Amino acid sequence: MSSKGKINTEVNTDEVKSLSLFQQSWIQFKRNRMAVVGLIVIGILILISLGTIIIDIVTKNAIYDQYVVAQNLTQRLAKPSAEHIFGCDELGRDLFFRVLWGTRLSLFIGLAAIIIATVAGGILGLIAGYYGGVVDTAIMRVMDVLLAIPYMLLAMAIVSALGTSTRNLLIALSVPNIAKYARIARAAVLTEKDKEYVEAMRANGAGDLLILFKYILPNAFAPILVQVTLGIGDSILAVAGLSFLGIGVQPPSAEWGAILTTARTYMRDAMHVSVFPGAALIITVMVFNLFGDGLRDAMDPKLKR
Repeated sequence: MSSKGKINTEVNTDEVKSLSLFQQSWIQFKRNRMAVVGLIVIGILILISLGTIIIDIVTKNAIYDQYVVAQNLTQRLAKPSAEHIFGCDELGRDLFFRVLWGTRLSLFIGLAAIIIATVAGGILGLIAGYYGGVVDTAIMRVMDVLLAIPYMLLAMAIVSALGTSTRNLLIALSVPNIAKYARIARAAVLTEKDKEYVEAMRANGAGDLLILFKYILPNAFAPILVQVTLGIGDSILAVAGLSFLGIGVQPPSAEWGAILTTARTYMRDAMHVSVFPGAALIITVMVFNLFGDGLRDAMDPKLKR
């Protein structure tokens, strides 16, 4: 009996060793139920966003124009009903459709801003960590200046200087985040660049770009990916914050922060106008944070069993 148990243990150990890093991380991730729930909800949000795009293409923006943009003052501040599930806003627009279409805009800006910041900051961090010396000092001192300025204050300053548009909003949300991802990438490269496999590549005549992007980056990708997932929620919240202040997405575009900007005036008389977009914002930020926490735990070698 004991010999069988020993054999099973050895087989299981061999199986675990044969698994790739991704497979081990996925097994660990599935054990975190809240993280899995977060991933499922994120998938639903993405499907909603893609669905609104497809509907706009098929109907040639007819649904968008009729329910999201068109005003109907006879339904002004109408409460939730069978006809209007979430009720109507101060201009009689269907709040359910505005929240759905707002999902697309909030996710797009939040994701795009983080992707831009990750690419820019990651490249700068890779270069600084790999070459060191004067290059490292010059890049990281600029990053220190960016980190010294509060995130929202810098974003507000950029939008105020460039003007309110989706492109300028992306720039305003991306630039303050570049320093964070540059430091993470730099730290990961410093850990990897003196290892034996890098020295072997250099000895075989591999160029710096090949070593950086083919060998070092995949091994340094885990901490960057974890920070990306955690940063998406903050980015979506920042989009809503700037729109709430009136310097983000402009009316009549449906975006959760922009909806909340006008909804605050009617909170006493028509609470539903602020409850539903606020709930959508809270849930979205929360599920991204749950997913990011689960991913961080799954990729931590100390937690793998």
